[in-house]
Amino acid sequence: MRVSLIQLTADIDPDANRQAAAAWIERAVEADRPDLVTLPEAFTLIGGGQEARAAATETIPDGPTTTLLQELARRHRITIHGGSFIEAGPDGRAFNSSVVVGPDGAILATYRKIHLFDVTAPDGQSFRESERFAPGTELAAFEAGGFRFGCTICYDLRFAELFQHLARRGADAFLVPSVFTLQTGKDHWEVLLRARAIEHGAYVLAAAQTGRHPSSGRQSWGHSMVVDPWGTVVAQASEGPGWITARLDPARVQEARRLIPTHRHHRLIEPWDG
Repeated sequence: MRVSLIQLTADIDPDANRQAAAAWIERAVEADRPDLVTLPEAFTLIGGGQEARAAATETIPDGPTTTLLQELARRHRITIHGGSFIEAGPDGRAFNSSVVVGPDGAILATYRKIHLFDVTAPDGQSFRESERFAPGTELAAFEAGGFRFGCTICYDLRFAELFQHLARRGADAFLVPSVFTLQTGKDHWEVLLRARAIEHGAYVLAAAQTGRHPSSGRQSWGHSMVVDPWGTVVAQASEGPGWITARLDPARVQEARRLIPTHRHHRLIEPWDG
C-alpha cells in the first residue's frame, strides 16, 4: 500500500487553504499514485479570532471540506484522511474533527479529538484548546489497503493508552495529523512518533503543519513522517509545504510483532491508590 502525507502552512482563509490542500493532493497523486492520502491537523484554518473560527466552522457530511474530499477521492479512486478541521458542536463550542473518505466517496470514519491542548509552551505562549473545542469521546478506526488505521490528532500522541485501545481493536497503523509547536516539536515530535510505533509494532503516519503561519505568527515544527513498526523513520518531509510518500508492508507489522509480541504480553493494571 502506498501512502502520501501532505505538509501545509495554513492561514486564515479556509477557501485558500482547501485549494492549497487539493492542489498538493493532485500533485502527489500524479507523481506517486498513492492508495491513501492524509492531511495535517487544522488544514482549513490557523489563526484569526472568534469571527474567523465561526466562519470556518462546518458540518459533516454536508460542509465544503467533506464535499471537496469526497470529490477528490472519487476522482482519483483513493482514500483520503482529512487531517482535521472545525466541526460544529454543542454549547457554542466546536469539535476538532477528522473525516475519512473512501474511493467511492463514502465516509469511512469520523474522529473528534479527545485530548485538548491546554498548555503553556516553554517560550511562554499559552494554548487553551478547550476554550474553543469540546473533547471527543469515541475511538475511530477504518480499513484501507489491508490495514486497519486508528485515528488520533496531535496532542493525542502524548497519551499512550489511546493507542493501546486502538491496537486492541485491531489497529496496525496510526494516523497523527498535527500542528506541533516549534519548541515542543524539536524535542518531542520524532521520539513520540517512534515510541508509539515501537510499542505496538505498527506504522505511524504523521502529516503536519510547517513553518510560520502569516496571520498569527505561530511557527509549526513540520517534519511530517512515516515510521515503520520497528520504529525506523522511512520517510520525512523537508521544510515547507509539499508531500512525502512511503510504502506500507503488512509483513513488517507481522515481523515486528513476532519478534517483540507486546500485543500478547500486555496486562491491564489497576490504578494504585497507595
